[in-house]
Amino acid sequence: MTRPTEITIDLNALIANCHYAQSLSPDSQTVAVVKADAYGHGAAEIAKALEQTVSMFAVSSLEEGIELRQQGITAPILLLEGCFSLEELFIACQYGFSVVMHNLYQCQMLENLDAKQQIAIWLKVDTGMHRLGFLPEQVMDIYARLKGVKQVKNVVLMTHLSSADETNNHFTNQQIEKFANCHKQLESHFSIQIETSIANSAGLKAWPIARGTWNRPGIMLYGVSPFMPTNKLSVDNLPEHSMQQQLLPVMAFMSKVIALRNVPKGETVGYGNTWVASKDSVVATIAAGYGDGYPRTAKLGTPVLVNRQHAKLCGRVSMDMITVDVTGLTGIEIDSEVELWGKNLLVNEVASWADTIGYELVTRMPKRTRRRTINS
Repeated sequence: MTRPTEITIDLNALIANCHYAQSLSPDSQTVAVVKADAYGHGAAEIAKALEQTVSMFAVSSLEEGIELRQQGITAPILLLEGCFSLEELFIACQYGFSVVMHNLYQCQMLENLDAKQQIAIWLKVDTGMHRLGFLPEQVMDIYARLKGVKQVKNVVLMTHLSSADETNNHFTNQQIEKFANCHKQLESHFSIQIETSIANSAGLKAWPIARGTWNRPGIMLYGVSPFMPTNKLSVDNLPEHSMQQQLLPVMAFMSKVIALRNVPKGETVGYGNTWVASKDSVVATIAAGYGDGYPRTAKLGTPVLVNRQHAKLCGRVSMDMITVDVTGLTGIEIDSEVELWGKNLLVNEVASWADTIGYELVTRMPKRTRRRTINS
């Protein structure tokens, strides 16, 4: 018998989420972010499903871009971290990739590039996140240098928002204002129109002034809101700008009950004896553990759906199994269906019980868990 742990990827849900993202800014073009294997959803399959719907894909590295090309993706691809050597930049030109430029070393590489192909550059402005990018006062000089390189086809001005998921954080307004001033100065100085890109998923929904020529939705494409629950008890308490009610979860993490046992009051379950039965209880063992991508940090009481009924995690998460308290639930037996997260139990809710975010849970799913792509 095949181990019942499985991930399903719903491509129709993906496309619906993309259409929703585009509806928020219909005059913009969409860069679908598919880095980190499309946030754990399978970059090739996701890109193939979206290629006729979006204008461009974004990945973190040359290797991720080449993998998409090898899978038959012909759409434009943006390398979000740019290139790390002159050789990489030359290869990026050959593949027709667009490249983010975020430091002087990369600018010097571009000036030394000997390639016949032209390349589109996305010039990153550091408006306050302080990871990558040129400070606003450097941008005028860098832009002039880029325009002086014969291989440069065009330049898009971009930045990244650090706190767009915090809808009351005024730092986002400060970032957008810095970017707008920088953009205005460039256009005035060079007497040209310059395309822009600011908004990620949270920015696209919560900060309309961040919508630019190009938007870069990522996590929302996969049906996960960038706005986390305010507590671990309910997903109804999301920030007012939550988009979860408009999104369809693309990934479902499923398994089955593989054992049932009666646990008398006072007995313990699992490693470390961390859970003690407060009454005579029924405990179900489920074939899924941290080796399958379920978070080991999930606390006692984390919700799990068994036959669409809410059960609670009892005992520590182990490598291959978890145990849940199904006392009082009806129709629970060996082979009963279990939803660890998906359409009926949101990954963000599980993440809140594990002191993390939905981004991490979906992105780190291991290869051993069987996958199936569906069109619901």
